[in-house]
Amino acid sequence: MRKRATAREVAEVAGVSKWTVMRAFTPGASIAEEKKRRILEAAKALNYTPNLLARSLATNHTHQVAVFVDDFANPQKLPYLELLTDRLQSRGLVAALVNITTRFDHVHALLNADQRQVDAVILFGTAFRDETLRDRRLGRGMPPTFVLARDSQIEDVPAITCDAEQALREIVDHLHERGYRRPGYMVGAPALSTALGRREHFEAFWARKGVTEIAHLDAGTYSSQGGAAAMRAYLDSTPASERIDVLMCENDILAMGASDVIRHERSLRVPHDVALVGFDNFELCGVPSYGLTTYEQPIQEMVEAVVDMVLGRRPPQTLTLPGRLVIRATT
Repeated sequence: MRKRATAREVAEVAGVSKWTVMRAFTPGASIAEEKKRRILEAAKALNYTPNLLARSLATNHTHQVAVFVDDFANPQKLPYLELLTDRLQSRGLVAALVNITTRFDHVHALLNADQRQVDAVILFGTAFRDETLRDRRLGRGMPPTFVLARDSQIEDVPAITCDAEQALREIVDHLHERGYRRPGYMVGAPALSTALGRREHFEAFWARKGVTEIAHLDAGTYSSQGGAAAMRAYLDSTPASERIDVLMCENDILAMGASDVIRHERSLRVPHDVALVGFDNFELCGVPSYGLTTYEQPIQEMVEAVVDMVLGRRPPQTLTLPGRLVIRATT
């Protein structure tokens, strides 16, 4: 195999210094056009490609962003990951996906990311808890950290998320206008700030309309199986005359699991016997077999915002962006 050409060899052919060669391959670096032309021609002749590791040592930037995910089984994460990795790569960055598990928790992942000198960390996981960032082992030298598609309660950790207050106001207004008065709410993973915020807004907006009794269904996890099990348990334990007339689920996957039980196991009618609302506008929600009313998060705007913050193109700050209510057959 041919020996890899070096920046020094390119510099000799182009008649410049090695550092000038490095500037020629650094986006935004200052370099005369004539010198850059000579360098690129020499690089092409020598089949030279820049050594990113060497560049990272010189610039103190690795151009790597660690993305923490704790639930790869959740298909609703895939559109986010596809768009996020695409936007990072188009700007010269590489996403390093980190699988958060009980054996490799957020603290260990953050310590590992710091040791690898990633340029930033994006926390994209439903089970992340804010208190982990206060762990003493993390110190003060951690890379810039951002939270995507959920809340953060820590002042110097910006969160880019959908405006939950606006979303739940629109949902409750819609349900109330349709005549529903016995609401229920299905939770997924417990004790998450984003989930708690949605639930609190749901309860508060119903209370303003004079409805204070809300049934709570606990799925324990964000999965269709969890949604089905919670719905099944509720129907088994509640007489038909006392049941809810509409169920709000924290995400679409829960709602789809609940729908399967309502329609196929119990032969009940949606929305006549019980209406359903999800959250996220997962792709399968629109197929006729579900026709799920849901709330669509502004995925593209959220991803663009966090990538711009990582690149320093906009100041790091918490953003709550508006989504849109998508009304379908289930309400």
